[in-house]
Amino acid sequence: MTDTQDKPQIYLITPSDFDLSDYPDRLAACLDATPIGCVRLSLATKDEDRIARAADALREVTHARDVALVIDTHMLLVERLGLDGVHLTDGSRSVRKMRKDLGDDAIVGAFCGTSRHDGMTAGELGADYVSFGPVGQTPLGTGDSAPLDLFQWWSQMIEVPIVAEGALTTDLIRDLAPFTDFFGFGDEIWRNDDAAARLKLLVAAMG
Repeated sequence: MTDTQDKPQIYLITPSDFDLSDYPDRLAACLDATPIGCVRLSLATKDEDRIARAADALREVTHARDVALVIDTHMLLVERLGLDGVHLTDGSRSVRKMRKDLGDDAIVGAFCGTSRHDGMTAGELGADYVSFGPVGQTPLGTGDSAPLDLFQWWSQMIEVPIVAEGALTTDLIRDLAPFTDFFGFGDEIWRNDDAAARLKLLVAAMG
């Protein structure tokens, strides 16, 4: 992942389950339609073989286009599967260990929910980026959402790049665009038949 630019970059999050017969092509269409900073493999399964097969397929798509591919949680699979890093879902708790184990070249990201303090700690411990969310309202999880003023404050005070993700709408994208480095799009695009076209619409909302 790269440093912030004038407009936020796009960080794609895979569905929690997908069919290898068509999903790599859908991902490729998105990568070819719009510049993408990073892709996150975010399968819900604990089946190591299934994760490995998915990672192999997506790695061919992303690396052919010089796009980084990180994986949710499974740090031990990063080097084995030739991935670019790991996305941690336990806030700042594992950042120090992951940075030490994976080295300086690997991407280490941390999802910190709505906690400014956890995000700051993750950055201090060596996270390459901090992700906050969900930004929009969703019945899933605790019902808490990451407010606009969290991103406004972070953009003024902290240099570590941030990702806004979760239940994003065009209105939220418009409001957040001046204050975030990446938008993490997942179900917002994949639930549409033409994900690449939907992605273009969301990117257009950045202004």
